[in-house]
Parts: sequence; structure tokens; C-alpha cells
Amino acid sequence: MKHALGRHILCEVYGCDPKVLNNRKSIEEIMVDAALEAGAEVREVAFHKFSPQGVSGVVVISESHLAIHTWPELGYAAVDVFTCGDRVNPWTACEYIVKLFKAQDVDTTEVKRGVFPQKVRVVS
Repeated sequence: MKHALGRHILCEVYGCDPKVLNNRKSIEEIMVDAALEAGAEVREVAFHKFSPQGVSGVVVISESHLAIHTWPELGYAAVDVFTCGDRVNPWTACEYIVKLFKAQDVDTTEVKRGVFPQKVRVVS
């Protein structure tokens, strides 16, 4: 089995609490806390509340990032959790987010990132 530099979880979260999904402060707190729960080191945080609804944001972590886009009117959120190395488990962050969003359904996919073929060409 080839070693991956990172793990990228694409998380489709359905049937969420619309009030949570439309609250920038709540989304920011949940995303930052999810990163910390997973053992990540938070570096930068940026979130934006759209009018009339929806929140987008990113938590930059030393290990990569967590990102989100919400559609409160649909009870839906698209969440990405990308971590590099073996110290931080992206699934821990996803599970935390799903729980606090009070999701009814979740569809997740894990993508291995940085899986190199046997012969790697180094560009200088």
C-alpha cells in the first residue's frame, strides 16, 4: 500500500439545523473546535455570512485546512477536512461537525492526497 501525504474528507451533511447553518459565529466555533478535537493546530480563521442566508469559511491548520459552505434553506452543508501527516485524524473533526449540526444524513468520501507513483521526478 502506498503512503499518502494527506487525507481529504469530503463530507456532505444533510438534514441539519438551519439555525446553526445560518449562524456565522456558531459555524466558526464548531469548525475551530472540530479542528482542536482532532488534535490540529489552528493558524488562521476566516468566515463570511451571506445575505439573505448561508455561511462560508475556512480554518487554516498547520496540518492543512477545514472548509465549509452552508445552505440553511436546504439544511445542507458541504464540508472539507484535509489533514497531512499521521498525527491528526480528519474523521474526528467530521464526526464532531456532524454531531453539532444535528445532521439527519451524511455522505463522506476520503481521498488520499499526495500518493506518488514508484518513480518520482523531483523538480528543482
